Amino acid sequence: MSDRPATALLGPGAIGTTIAAVLHEVNRTPLLCGRTAHPQLILHHDDGEIVVPGPVLNNPSAADRPFGLVFVAVKTTQVADSADWLAALCDENTIVCALQNGVEQKTLLEPYVNGATVVPSVVWFPAQREPDASVRLRAKPRLTLPDVPQAKRIADALSGTRCAVELSSDFLSIAWRKLLQNAVAGLMVLANRRAGMFSRGDITQLALAYLHECLTVARAEGAVLSDSVAQEIVDGFHRAPADLGTSILADRQANRPLEWDIRNGVVQRSGHAKGIPTPVSDILVPLLAAGSEGPG
Repeated sequence: MSDRPATALLGPGAIGTTIAAVLHEVNRTPLLCGRTAHPQLILHHDDGEIVVPGPVLNNPSAADRPFGLVFVAVKTTQVADSADWLAALCDENTIVCALQNGVEQKTLLEPYVNGATVVPSVVWFPAQREPDASVRLRAKPRLTLPDVPQAKRIADALSGTRCAVELSSDFLSIAWRKLLQNAVAGLMVLANRRAGMFSRGDITQLALAYLHECLTVARAEGAVLSDSVAQEIVDGFHRAPADLGTSILADRQANRPLEWDIRNGVVQRSGHAKGIPTPVSDILVPLLAAGSEGPG
């Protein structure tokens, strides 16, 4: 008999659907929870598709007990609105795996999870929601977790699936590196363009200037990152398909709230707190905030 804990997934968007699908594929289907009821989830990948039978529950009263493991894939802008779900799904024995952007996952979730242990993660795969609500997975799924005992329960839950899990003793550095990648993707919102925009020389230079600013802040926060990281991230955008989007761009085009604060504002906030000049952030962040919240 397996001693894996009962598992729930909150937030069946692009990332959440991917995790639900890889678990379902090995007969570990989680309870599916979200804002909108769906009869099923569909993940398209290079080898075909995975259909996860529903329903997606949209009433927290349907969760009649806390779960041992909860994957939280709602965006950080939706955490407060998910309070009832988190209260229903979690207690002090729950491990919460935060499948969210940013380096502040524990701080944001801990007030809502009834004493559960929050384990942050870094998600290393692009997945995009399609117009029919299915999800397109565009790379092999991979997660990085901090090398702590609670993370081993998450790794065990995903063992044998198509999602690789890595445990890192320097999770802080890896999380900040991913944040730099997400931060520079904010430029796509202001241009209203996908990854192909980085082929422009002027955008490349702007991206590098911003990334060096972010890198200085990341190091001040304790991340160990080399000088080459900025160029490596830009090179990654150069290699990406020209039509590759990002979740913050999709949110802007749908006129939804943006994760500007945890992806970009954190660099400005941390820089100001440590006396580090952030001239690019000081222009970029207000524009992203206005794009998210207006007025106008």
